[in-house]
Amino acid sequence: MRSPSLLLGSLLSGLFLLLALASFLYPVDPNAPDFPRRLSPPSLEHPLGTDPLGRDLLARLLHGARNALLVGGVSVGLGAGLGVALGLLAGYLGRGWDGALSLLTEALYALPGLLLALLLAALLGPGALSSTLAIGLALVPAFFRVARAGALALRSAPFVEAALALGAPWGRVLLRHLLPNLLGPLLVQMSLAFAAALLSEAALSYLGLGVQPPHPSLGRMLREAQSFLPLSPYPALVPGLALSLGVLGFNLLGDGLRDRLDPRTWR
Repeated sequence: MRSPSLLLGSLLSGLFLLLALASFLYPVDPNAPDFPRRLSPPSLEHPLGTDPLGRDLLARLLHGARNALLVGGVSVGLGAGLGVALGLLAGYLGRGWDGALSLLTEALYALPGLLLALLLAALLGPGALSSTLAIGLALVPAFFRVARAGALALRSAPFVEAALALGAPWGRVLLRHLLPNLLGPLLVQMSLAFAAALLSEAALSYLGLGVQPPHPSLGRMLREAQSFLPLSPYPALVPGLALSLGVLGFNLLGDGLRDRLDPRTWR
């Protein structure tokens, strides 16, 4: 079955990835000002125009996409690693472990992500590290719920009982028997979490808590451009459109993967 969501999501997310990879090939310095051409429209010298300081918008877009993917990828990896590990333990061991770990993740879920980012920024200083940790910790509960639900459903499955009867330790059962059967839902959750991470990174950078200057960030580009909208729309249009298409792409990719991996939707 062909899924339009999967096809369009793969196309848009792949395009966003290509933007990040193109930052290694585009030779223009994203921080080099060109004051005589501030807020200029697209031209041969500056294909997407320039920002309020005369910096090339294409170069800043490419490097901003790379920084967004870096922060998003690390934060999703952090959230998935912690959430899946805790979810498997809670679902498989049950009893006191389940209650304690569920309470811990629910408490983390109740903590607003912005407040967590402010706390980490106060401890570590604003920057990519604190924003990555904040986004990653905010993603833990979602992965915990997926892994816990899967472990609860599979812990009494015949192949798990057979592995235990053969003397397999519980750690091997989790890694070799439970986790591979949860890869489908986890892949869907990772795609959706990546979209949320991109949006969160842009929001934190817009507030000054994310990637710090002079390194480009899509959120900071939007903040720097908002006062100059009457003079030129390009500094806001370029990062805003790229961010929108990237978030849309990963969301559609997650929806398409969910439909593709769910046997109930097969025809």
